[in-house]
Amino acid sequence: MQSHEELIRAQPLDGRTIVITRARAQAAEFASELERYGARVFECPTIEITEPESYALLDEALDNLFGYDWLLFSSINSVNYFLRRLESTGHDTSELDDLRVCAIGDTTAERLAESHVHVDVVPQKFKAEGVFDALESFVGGREKLSRLNFLIPRAAVARDYLPQALKQAGARADVVPVYRTVAPQDTDRRKLDALLAGGGVDCITFTSSSTVKNFAQLFDTMDLGQLLAGVTVACIGDVTASTAAEHGLRTDILPADSTVPALASAIASYYFIENSQR
Repeated sequence: MQSHEELIRAQPLDGRTIVITRARAQAAEFASELERYGARVFECPTIEITEPESYALLDEALDNLFGYDWLLFSSINSVNYFLRRLESTGHDTSELDDLRVCAIGDTTAERLAESHVHVDVVPQKFKAEGVFDALESFVGGREKLSRLNFLIPRAAVARDYLPQALKQAGARADVVPVYRTVAPQDTDRRKLDALLAGGGVDCITFTSSSTVKNFAQLFDTMDLGQLLAGVTVACIGDVTASTAAEHGLRTDILPADSTVPALASAIASYYFIENSQR
């Protein structure tokens, strides 16, 4: 497998147009990674990150932090919105000192460190099953999870495996919405239509199930197979790929790690191999 430096030197994405469907506020890092490999990037944000419809559950949890043993952050978005509300309601990050903290992903952990919040566990596997295994290992076995209290700030709609697994182990898991994803109002569908019709898109990327669903909604279809015929599909992880399959897509590129840099590298490797076989 090619190293990061070798891929950059080879510029395997030179002349390739890659579509990013990530939220505009978060697209810059991904675009920069792809451009380092020579890509032309077209941004078509299909989600926008915004405040939850109500902060009632979060505010109640913030007023009762003493009742929790663990805080679990699944993304940098959950950290940003949680800390913003923590500060705006008169609380301080020092109130988190007595809690264990689990951060899914290095960028999530780094964001917490920037705000002087300690992190106890950073699971090596980002899927919910891997997070549960990491927590189980840290506390010393499944039975040790019993009667522990977890606070999980996250998106208003998200996968339920982890909270359910914790509850089945005897723990209490309070899931509180700290942000939600909505369809943006400023997506340039007409330009993307023209690119797709003219065969001007080489690869489309999906970084969450929401990006798949909202992309399908943008084009008013549940079957994206015909619309994206001939376009390489790259998904950040298994759950996103499963949602893509539900919408008629076969995932061509799936990185080993569910991170933006890993996805960009996997796309570069895919085209490096394709270029080598010509």
